[in-house]
Amino acid sequence: MAESPLVWWRRQGLRFRLTAAAAAVLALALALSASVLLSVLERTLMQTVGDATRAQAQAVRVAADAGTLTNPITTHDGTIVQVIDASGRITHVTYGTDRLVPLLSAAAREKVLATGEATLLDGRPYAISGFLLAVVLRADRGQTVVAARPIGEIQTSLATAGRVLLVGTPALIVLLAVASWLMIGRTLRPITLLRRGAAEITHTARSRRLPVPQSRDEVHSLATTLNDMLARLEEAEQRQRALVSDAAHELRSPLASIRLQLEVALGHPDGQDWRETAEGVLEDTLRLSRLAEDLLALARLDERGGVPARREPVDLDEVVRRTVDRYAGVRLSACEPVVVRGDALDLGRVLTNLLDNAVRHTTSKVEVALTADGLLTVADDGPGIPEDDRERVFNRFTRLDSGRSRDEGGTGLGLAIVRETVRAHGGTVTLEDAGPGLRAVVRLPVAG
Repeated sequence: MAESPLVWWRRQGLRFRLTAAAAAVLALALALSASVLLSVLERTLMQTVGDATRAQAQAVRVAADAGTLTNPITTHDGTIVQVIDASGRITHVTYGTDRLVPLLSAAAREKVLATGEATLLDGRPYAISGFLLAVVLRADRGQTVVAARPIGEIQTSLATAGRVLLVGTPALIVLLAVASWLMIGRTLRPITLLRRGAAEITHTARSRRLPVPQSRDEVHSLATTLNDMLARLEEAEQRQRALVSDAAHELRSPLASIRLQLEVALGHPDGQDWRETAEGVLEDTLRLSRLAEDLLALARLDERGGVPARREPVDLDEVVRRTVDRYAGVRLSACEPVVVRGDALDLGRVLTNLLDNAVRHTTSKVEVALTADGLLTVADDGPGIPEDDRERVFNRFTRLDSGRSRDEGGTGLGLAIVRETVRAHGGTVTLEDAGPGLRAVVRLPVAG
C-alpha cells in the first residue's frame, strides 16, 4: 500500500521540509508578483497609448472645428486618423488610411462616444497586422474623428517580459532553494552538535555537558536548559548513590552486630545467656526495621515527586492529639482547630519523627503547640543544635556527634522525611533556638 503524500512529507528531514516550504512560498509569491507586474505593465502601456491617441484625436478635432484640416492629415507618431462627416462619408484621412471603409461602424462609434473609453479593434480587415486602440471624438457640424494606433509594440513588450519572468523566476527559486538549504543547514548545525553530544553521554560520562552555541538564540536556550536538566539528573543520581551507600553503611552495623552475637552464642553455647542474646538480636532487628521503614518512606516520597499520597481535608488538631497521647511526659500547650489538605498518615509521621527527636534529646520536658494559622511547634529543653548545623541535619543520614553517641540514636532519616513530607504538603519546616533547647517549627497552608 502506497503511503499518502502527508505521511511521506512528515517522514522527510526538517532541513528538507523547511527548504521545500520556503521554495514553495517564494514560488507562489513570485507567480503572484509576475501576474501583477504584467497586468500593471499592460494597463500602464495601454493607458499611455490611449492618452497619446486621444491627444492626437483632440488636435485633429480642433483643426476640423477650425476648418484647417489638410488632406492627408499629418501625424508624427503613426496614429491612424479618419474624419467622418454627418452623412457617414470619410472626408479626411492620414496617409495610407482607407478612404472608403470607416475603422468603426456608426453603431460602434456611438457606443465609444457614449462610454468615452478607448476600444480595441482588429486591424487585419484594414490590412494592418495586430490590434488597434481606437478613440472617437465628436467635432462640429456633425463630424466624427476616429483615431487609432497599433498596439503590436505593447504586445511584443509584454511577451518579452513574460518570457523573461518565465525563465528568471524558476532560476530565482532554485537559487533561493540552494541558499535556504545552506542557511538552514548552518542554522541546524548547533542542533546536530547537541544530538552528537547527547549520543556521547553515557552512564560512564555523567559529567559531560552539551555544547552551547555562542549565539543568544533559541538553540542557545535549548542547550542551556538541557545542560541544567543534565545537572539536575546528575545531582539526583549522586543523591541516589549516596543514599544507597549510606543505607548500606547503616545496614552493615546492625547486621554485623547480629552476626557477632550469634557466632559468639553458637561458639560457646554452654556459657551463653540466650535471653540476653535474643534481646540484643531483637534490638538490632528493630533498628533494621526502623531503617527499612524510613527508607521505604523516602522512596515513596521520591516516587511521588514531591506530591502527597492523598489530598483530602485533614483535621490537624485531631492528628496532633492522637500522636501526643502516645508519649508520656509530652505537654500539649495549645491545640486550636486547623484543617489542612493532605495525607493524615504522612502528617502524623511528621509529628512522630519530631517528637522522637525531642524525647530522645530532652532533659525534662517536651511541649507541642498548634495554632489556627497552621503553625505547629515541637520544643524541648535539651542541648539543642548549633545554628550552623540546623540546616545540615535535614540531609539524609546526617547525625551530629551527640546523636551518634547515644544507644537509642535514630537512623539519620527522620528529619529528612519530615522536610520532604512538609514540602509535599506545601509547607516549610525550620529549627530555632528555644533557649534552652530546640524548637521545630512547621508551617502548613490552611485549607481555604
